[in-house]
Amino acid sequence: MKRVLFLLLFIAAILDAKGLTVAAAANVQHAVDELCRAFEKRSGVEVKMVSASSGKLTAQIERGAPYDIFLSADMRYPLYLKRKGYAITKPKVYAHGKLVLWSLKGVDLKRGLESLRDERVSHIAIPNPKTAPYGREALKALKAAGIYEDIRDRLVYAESVSQTNRYIASKAVEAGITAKSVVLSPKMRGVGEYEEIESSFYDPVLQGAVVLKHAKKSGMKEAKAFYDFIFGEEAKEIFKKYGYLLP
Repeated sequence: MKRVLFLLLFIAAILDAKGLTVAAAANVQHAVDELCRAFEKRSGVEVKMVSASSGKLTAQIERGAPYDIFLSADMRYPLYLKRKGYAITKPKVYAHGKLVLWSLKGVDLKRGLESLRDERVSHIAIPNPKTAPYGREALKALKAAGIYEDIRDRLVYAESVSQTNRYIASKAVEAGITAKSVVLSPKMRGVGEYEEIESSFYDPVLQGAVVLKHAKKSGMKEAKAFYDFIFGEEAKEIFKKYGYLLP
């Protein structure tokens, strides 16, 4: 209980009362950061971003975290928050995310997921399937490809897409499964090698957004403007730049 209270106090301390605060799933943080800057330039409204796994952000929202808008890595969490009374608007899909296999250790990825059978690939990072939608679909892809049982002991479960990326980028693992948006981000573009995972191996990652109750305190007009901006033409171009498919 003390740990939860400390977390909420810490979040409240770093978030100013002015402007809006957007909670963004780890896979979409780079695109959302660019969206926030574009919206600030257009509206003059300051927008802060907090990023973590969708499950972790949902738990924080339930405990009172002062977030105004939530961009999840799937629709399940926004629908849950709406059902529980934490969200004001009906959840809406803003993008479809894709999975990639990524390595910085010279692993030949041309055979896709089959490449992971190589015994030299002793550690494989994926996001936690219990809290991260991309982890859930990564696990589904491994099973659909028929290689899960052969490599399950080599899997390293990261807390989120962000932590998965750190494992891969630091070369703590030979390879990992992450969001395509990551390898197309400015910092990671051209770093290592990646291969898109066959889309038939997993369900489309339908990413949903919702305005949260806290927006009533921060400013519903501003929150609704940002929410509408997410679905506008400028935002669509940003999402496409990061490899997302549009609904």
